[in-house]
Amino acid sequence: MSRTPGGTSLAKQGESPVKFGGGKRTSPMPEILASTFVLAVNDLAASKRFYLEKLGFTEDFSVDGWAFLSRGACQLRLGHCPEARPMSKAQDHSWFAYLHVRDASGLYHETVGNGVEIWHQLADKPWGMREFAVVTPDGHRIVFGEKLTA
Repeated sequence: MSRTPGGTSLAKQGESPVKFGGGKRTSPMPEILASTFVLAVNDLAASKRFYLEKLGFTEDFSVDGWAFLSRGACQLRLGHCPEARPMSKAQDHSWFAYLHVRDASGLYHETVGNGVEIWHQLADKPWGMREFAVVTPDGHRIVFGEKLTA
């Protein structure tokens, strides 16, 4: 199958065409089942300790230079990159995740109680979310948000 410059596939005879680039799809879209965030960290041991002890993640697997962590539906792969520029030097470009949660208030109090640096305090936002943001030791910023009910 080939594609036109506009992104429409040229289907073989008897196949349904698939249009890319915002057009109408004529066949089912393959489903994305999960996501994993891959983060470069300068000190793998310290970063792993932060996610485990401060944010309540569990370690699923480790190999040399990598830690595989999860909490609920969120999966992380931390890669030891001691020479990488720390995200704390990236200023506004250090955001890496918006995690949708149940009980943002409870999670906020858990996080504060664990001594995590809060970037944005818990607040109800005009876009219908209750959210807060934290900063990791490597400078990555994570937002946790819960949909407000009417």
